[in-house]
Amino acid sequence: MAIQAGEKLPADLKLKEMGESGPKDVTVGDVFGGKKVVLFAVPGAFTPTCSAKHLPGFLEKADDLKKKGVDEIVCLSVNDAFVMGAWGENQKASGKVRMLADGNGDFTKAVGLTLDGSGFGMGLRSQRYAMIVQDGVVKELLVEPGPGLNVSSAESVLGKL
Repeated sequence: MAIQAGEKLPADLKLKEMGESGPKDVTVGDVFGGKKVVLFAVPGAFTPTCSAKHLPGFLEKADDLKKKGVDEIVCLSVNDAFVMGAWGENQKASGKVRMLADGNGDFTKAVGLTLDGSGFGMGLRSQRYAMIVQDGVVKELLVEPGPGLNVSSAESVLGKL
C-alpha cells in the first residue's frame, strides 16, 4: 500500500546523488528533515514524458514553487547516480532541481509506489507521482492514475501549496 498524507518518510533509507568526486550517499532524513520539499518521481531518466514535460515543468516553475515556501525541489528515479547526474546536466537542473537516484528502488518500495516496467524492458521502476513533504511528513501525495502527466505536474503541485 502506498504511503499516505500524514505519514513520515523512512528517514534512514539512503539515496545516491552525483557529487564532485562521484556518487555519494544521502539519507532521506537529511534531504527532507526540517524543510518543505517537493519531490517528484519519474519512471525513468531520459524517457520521453519525463524529459519533455515532467522535469522541464519543474525547472520552469522552480521560482514559483520557492515563492510558495518550498525550500527544495527533488527529482527521484530508479536509475543510478551517474544517469541522474547526466540527466540533470542535460536538462540544466543545477540550482533548481536536486537529482536523486534510488538505484535499487529501496525508497520506492518503502513508500509503496513501484511500477512493473518489465514489459518495456525496464524492470522495477517508480510510478509517476509528486509529493509535498514538510519536515519528513507527507502533506500531499499526487499519484498519476495511468499514463500521462496531469496530477503530478508542476502546475498541479503549485495549486496544492
